[in-house]
Amino acid sequence: MRAPRECASWFWDLEDYAPPGLRSALTVAARMSAVLQKHDLLQPTTLEWFWLVPDMGGAVGKSSVGLLRPLDDEWTSRRVEELRPVAFPEAETSGLRVVGTGVWSDADGVQHREERLVELTVSSEPLGLSADVSVFHDVWGPFDFRGLPHPEVHRNNAPRLAAALKELEVLLGVPAEPGEATYFGTAVGYGVMEPDVVDGRGPDLTDQL
Repeated sequence: MRAPRECASWFWDLEDYAPPGLRSALTVAARMSAVLQKHDLLQPTTLEWFWLVPDMGGAVGKSSVGLLRPLDDEWTSRRVEELRPVAFPEAETSGLRVVGTGVWSDADGVQHREERLVELTVSSEPLGLSADVSVFHDVWGPFDFRGLPHPEVHRNNAPRLAAALKELEVLLGVPAEPGEATYFGTAVGYGVMEPDVVDGRGPDLTDQL
């Protein structure tokens, strides 16, 4: 099951890793997505982003483009620039989100390809870049969203996510910070925090699905 909000996320402040700017953000996104793809967590297919006008304090539009070339290819940055809203020539990109498909394994070890299994966002701010990796499915924690334990599913998926997060830390040279907790869970270390357990069951979260 996929939640409408993340069940765990990890954040990196990349001010010292890369300069601000669209091309820089796309280069970082390409490097990070290569790590996630190596672990079968994210096969990029689409790039999404908002357009912001600083003086207006909010988004003036949203765009997306199919990834016909690599993220760090000049074609990609040029295509992003071409989609700037005509009415707002001063608009800037915000939150370059890389989406695609990833693989998870069920209790029997059978692999399934899933849309938006893992999402990667790289944001370019005036002082530098930041990045965020988010997960939304219950396969990463020891209980499903109904509160039922599924140790085999957890064992078949969580180690791969942890390995990718550790590799991203090495790539970026800075430790990941756990994101904010949501109704569906929170990050701890390189995984999803185990919830409070009552009579062998976790909380039933399906009322928000």
